[in-house]
Amino acid sequence: MKPKPVLLFSGAVVGAILVLFCISKVKAYRWRHAGPIENHPVRVYDVRYPREFNDMNDTQLVVAQAVGVPPVEDRTAAEQMKKQLVRLEENDLYALDPLTHSIPYLVPPAAALLSRIGRNFQDSLSSKGLNPNKVVVTSVLRTEEDVRQLRRGNINASENSTHRYGTTFDLSYWHYAKVPDLRGRPYADVPVEQLRAVLGQVLKDLHDEGACYVKYEKKQTCFHVTVRK
Repeated sequence: MKPKPVLLFSGAVVGAILVLFCISKVKAYRWRHAGPIENHPVRVYDVRYPREFNDMNDTQLVVAQAVGVPPVEDRTAAEQMKKQLVRLEENDLYALDPLTHSIPYLVPPAAALLSRIGRNFQDSLSSKGLNPNKVVVTSVLRTEEDVRQLRRGNINASENSTHRYGTTFDLSYWHYAKVPDLRGRPYADVPVEQLRAVLGQVLKDLHDEGACYVKYEKKQTCFHVTVRK
């Protein structure tokens, strides 16, 4: 007995719906590996963060002590080091998180690196047709006073972190600051996985160039970045 035309048509419709569903799932998953490809001829591959960004504290510390400032006792002392430290102000390239255990100061090369990362991140988003966002800085220079307070609440906190030398800053990989349009209204959200993939590629390029060390901090959900030159 031959199947009725109505059954054949229904079966074809169901099959088409299943195919479209599978394609949408594949496209959504592909972001982890390829990034956005619609607006740029070069794919942005999602970096394997723990493997690519595994510069340990001892390695970063050698450079930090060579190019940074001596450990600073407190905030008053940091404010008096205007020739050696640059005070960070929120701008078009990056946003500052409320800093509870650090102060917004970096040595000039580290401040320049932070601006470069912010600029490259926004350029990369633009080239891929993604709405503008700013990276968010979550930790900067830690004074000796900051370190003591931090260790009171977390005994595992490093006593000799590279943050003590003004060479290091942390960038959140889960939080970004949306840039409003000219009328003051924010653009549509970009999925955080896409933003992390783009930021990861920006950092990998600079890391491979020898501009910085990077440690992927899973518990702190940040990239720990130390300038190298």
